[in-house]
Amino acid sequence: MSRRNKISLAEPELIKAIRDREKLGAEALYDMYSSSLYGVIYRTIQDEELAEDLLQETFVKIWNSFSQFDETKGRLFTWMINIARNVAIDKTRSKDYRNTARNQDIENSVNLVDAERNTTLNPETLGVKDMVENLKPESKAVLDLVYFKGYTHVEAAEELGLPLGTVKTRIRIAISTLRKLFN
Repeated sequence: MSRRNKISLAEPELIKAIRDREKLGAEALYDMYSSSLYGVIYRTIQDEELAEDLLQETFVKIWNSFSQFDETKGRLFTWMINIARNVAIDKTRSKDYRNTARNQDIENSVNLVDAERNTTLNPETLGVKDMVENLKPESKAVLDLVYFKGYTHVEAAEELGLPLGTVKTRIRIAISTLRKLFN
């Protein structure tokens, strides 16, 4: 079986190929963005097999709803990341996903507990959680929901029972405080 070379197109060429429903467009879309989209999905789902299924669902959704993409409003990558994230979030909110998560067998539960207890070094967040712990409780709560648990600003506002503007202000103040701590 021969391996084909990965296809890469400039964004305008890719957009045209997808709009024209060309096979080349589908192949390039997958080759260029599958790993990034998989990463977004996996961070939300934390299950490799399910993330792969959702990646396929994401590409189908991108392909079928491509007429809704407007390059004057933003980049293709940003639009696709939002679709991938929404597919993953929708899955976590689905009844069958919640039931599956509740009905884990004992072996998976032990592994899940072990994974939660062990911390791994992540250069992107190295020390950030510790700094967040030292923020005011209201700032900490908002950052925890939005940046560590993946809530949207609207979802965080609903969860905390606060107006959306208050949530955004607290995030802005907290980030400004963290910036000062880094410098």
